[in-house]
Amino acid sequence: MVISRMNEYSFENLEVYKLAREYRKKIYKLTYQLPKEEQFNLISQMRKAAVSLTNNIAEGHGRYHYQENIQFLRHSRGSLEELLDDLNVCIDEKYADKDYIEGLKEEGYSLLKKLNSYIKYLKGKKTGTINNQINQLVNG
Repeated sequence: MVISRMNEYSFENLEVYKLAREYRKKIYKLTYQLPKEEQFNLISQMRKAAVSLTNNIAEGHGRYHYQENIQFLRHSRGSLEELLDDLNVCIDEKYADKDYIEGLKEEGYSLLKKLNSYIKYLKGKKTGTINNQINQLVNG
């Protein structure tokens, strides 16, 4: 089965993508609770940033060079930072329960760490440092 073998290398198998996808769902859920007057402002902005978060992970994964992938991950990271600020707006405007939003922020910062770790991993692959470290461990 060619399709199942291709799925092995899918962006959908990346842990960081899975976490970002779940986070996107939670952001969308929050936007359904926001006031209607924010429909074309904050709601639209948050949804675009949430989609950008996962889209950029997927698009970067499809790129041939590590540096291109890293660049798309940086865009994803920027979208996540934007969402964290949008959550501050929700807190400031008392649009939802503060504890709930703080939980979303904590989850966002955890995801940010995962994104940064993935970027660091790819940088290591790009420069060969991971292979060098493995060789040193194996060969003493």
